[in-house]
Amino acid sequence: MTTPVAGLLLAAGAGRRFGGPKALVELDGEPLVLRALRTLAAAGCDPVRVVVGASAGEVRALLPDPGQVVVADDWASGMGASLRAGLGALERSDRAAALVHLVDLPWVGPDILARVAARATSGTVARAAYDGVPGHPVLLGRRWWGEIADTARGDRGARDWLATRDDLTLVECGDLGSGRDVDRPADLAGPA
Repeated sequence: MTTPVAGLLLAAGAGRRFGGPKALVELDGEPLVLRALRTLAAAGCDPVRVVVGASAGEVRALLPDPGQVVVADDWASGMGASLRAGLGALERSDRAAALVHLVDLPWVGPDILARVAARATSGTVARAAYDGVPGHPVLLGRRWWGEIADTARGDRGARDWLATRDDLTLVECGDLGSGRDVDRPADLAGPA
C-alpha cells in the first residue's frame, strides 16, 4: 500500500438474526472482532478503529488496544450510526482514505482488503466486487467523509450515497473469495 489507509471495522450491531453480537462470536477459537482486526492490520491499514455499540464493554475487553475503540452511542439505529461515528473518529488522522470492513466477513482475507486499499487516494470511491456483485470492503477517500456521514442513516450505511456515484470503482475480488457474510450460526460452517 503506497497511500496510508486507515481501517474502520464496524462491529457495533446486536446481531438480532444471529442471536447476539457477532463481534463476540468465535470461529476457530477466535472472536470475529479479533479476526477482522487482524485482517485489517495484515492488509496494512493503520490506524485501525473498531466501532462498538451492543455489548461494547465485552468487545472492548477483547481488543489489544483500548485506544482503537470508537463507541457509537446511537448504534441501535443501524449501520449508518456506526459509519458516522467511525468516520468522525478518523477525522483527526492524516490518512487519505478509510477502508471500511464489517465484523461478519470472516472469510474476507487480507489479500482482498489490500487489493481494494491499493486504490486509495483522497478522492477514491471503491469497493470489492465478487463475480461482478458489489460487496465489502468499501474504500472511502477522505474528501467524501463528511458528505458520507451526513447521508449515512439506518441500516444502509453508505449504500445510498454509493448508489449516486458515477466514479465508483468496483475492484474484482471473486478470484480471492466469495465475500459471504455470517448472518446465522449455521453460516459459520464456511463459505459455499
